Amino acid sequence: MAVSMGELMQLVIDEGASDLHIAVGVPPTLRIHGNMVNLDADVLMGEDTERLMASITSEENRRKIHEVGGVDFGFAFEDQGRFRVSAFKQKGSVGMVLRAIPNELLTLEQIGLPASVKDLLFRPRGLVLVTGPTGSGKSTTLASMIDIINTERPCHLITVEDPIEFYHNHKKCVVTQREIGVDVPSFGEALRRALRQDPDVILVGELRDLETVSAAITAAETGHLVFGTLHTTGAAETIDRIVDAYPAEQQEQIRMQLSVGLVAVISQVLMPRADKEGRIAGFEIMIATPSIRALIRDNKTYRITSEIQTGAKFGMNTLDAHLMNLYEQGSITYGELITKARDATTIADQLKRSG
Repeated sequence: MAVSMGELMQLVIDEGASDLHIAVGVPPTLRIHGNMVNLDADVLMGEDTERLMASITSEENRRKIHEVGGVDFGFAFEDQGRFRVSAFKQKGSVGMVLRAIPNELLTLEQIGLPASVKDLLFRPRGLVLVTGPTGSGKSTTLASMIDIINTERPCHLITVEDPIEFYHNHKKCVVTQREIGVDVPSFGEALRRALRQDPDVILVGELRDLETVSAAITAAETGHLVFGTLHTTGAAETIDRIVDAYPAEQQEQIRMQLSVGLVAVISQVLMPRADKEGRIAGFEIMIATPSIRALIRDNKTYRITSEIQTGAKFGMNTLDAHLMNLYEQGSITYGELITKARDATTIADQLKRSG
């Protein structure tokens, strides 16, 4: 009997899966605690994936899939949760990946972030970047931060997302959520408009091009607290990536702007737990102290990691130090420690010496 999209999404929720993969030639597949698990169901044919896709997409989205090869959108599954969907063509047939967005937002403590991060949410202005590879939990971290602001600060909060993932109700904040392709054509356009909408806090789902990066930096400079994500690992690499995206003649000016406007970079990775079911995040936290601002301005980002190592009193820590703590607590395996560490050789040497 043909499986329905409703049954599959119910399974995702019941099994605590993070993603559902729909592809021709394999049964529907769940990602549970980081591992891919095929369901005990028939192998999907082209007509199956087309039917499943058609059951949750609008006519407009189906047209986009066939015209440009893919589309991203979000939607609610009854009152049980939301999904972010990427539907696409591959080998002439339709495929989909659905990412489950939990209804309940985690606290910063549950995510594993230190108290120093909460202080960032009450800054009057500046740029806070949450970075990491795809699937590292950036959206969850940002949604939890936004929820704290919404709960504790009376302000106007604008989010610009593609697609909207977490829905935020008005609490202390007036919350405006704009979706790319539905409410506004692009991130750059949304940010330009946002500055005329009396915002206090702006969340940019993804800093995906120069126009968006520039608009975010300008918004941070002009008295707004701006949150954004990048697919980078580590504070120094994040700053270098932003600066290198600009033409050479503009790089000095951008370094100057970042040295003034950047408040913090939080980099994260997500790993399977060794001690129980589930996953756990590892973090690098850089807070822009006067000495780090000077390093950014003087193009000495290679020295940022050593500043983070000595910046514990400001709430900073390197990714490797956090991973080492998690390993020593038994929360992650040696394999995860070495795979995710920035400097695996040094970590391995440290462990040899101490063991």
